[in-house]
Amino acid sequence: MKRPHIQAISAGMLASFSIAAGYLPIAFSFGVAAVQAGLDARVAVLTSLLVYAGASQFLLISLLAAGAGLWTALPTVLLMNARHMLYGPALVAQDSASAQKSNGQLASPWLAFGLTDEVFATAMSKQAQIAPEQRDLWLLGLQLGAYATWVGGTVLGVSFVREVANWPSAVRDGLDFVLPALFFALLLETGIRRWRVPVLIAAVTALGLGFFLKSYHALALAIVAGALGQGIDTHRTTP
Repeated sequence: MKRPHIQAISAGMLASFSIAAGYLPIAFSFGVAAVQAGLDARVAVLTSLLVYAGASQFLLISLLAAGAGLWTALPTVLLMNARHMLYGPALVAQDSASAQKSNGQLASPWLAFGLTDEVFATAMSKQAQIAPEQRDLWLLGLQLGAYATWVGGTVLGVSFVREVANWPSAVRDGLDFVLPALFFALLLETGIRRWRVPVLIAAVTALGLGFFLKSYHALALAIVAGALGQGIDTHRTTP
């Protein structure tokens, strides 16, 4: 019979399979895109190991490839990742039992690193079904499965980047669109109940490009506008 802590971690890793199915092609395309943008394969893998931020990694290599310096790229990536600071408190607040300290509870930094968008969404929908004393280990297993897939997908991407040139053009074009497709799918899942913010972001980006701003400057401006717009929209709709 499995020990309780091993069982909890295993259950979390099993729950990560749906995340892994989406992460593998995206991480693969990141590895390919990073090498094609001029990054060393080892740097690309190291980025996935240490940054582990999905869309922000694509943004980082896009900014660097477009000629943006570190003083532009790093603040933009940090701004894009600022939403992650809200994930931990939201998970704790979802269930009062998870806020109670119990013996063997993992330190917060171990659980904070792996809270990506998809891990957060999965945990929010499933953690209530997990016994309170097992939630930390279950969440750790969920994160380990997602993290291993992301790093493994990046390794595959940098390893087979030369083979991609021989693939059909439709598949190569699909790799370029896999990340926007993921976020568009996530947007559709919300039902686009609040359409004002996406429209605002699109308008600000278009105006920035229309005024001949660099693409990364227009993107940073759109991120700020989207964050402000979301805050105002949430404030107006909160009773």
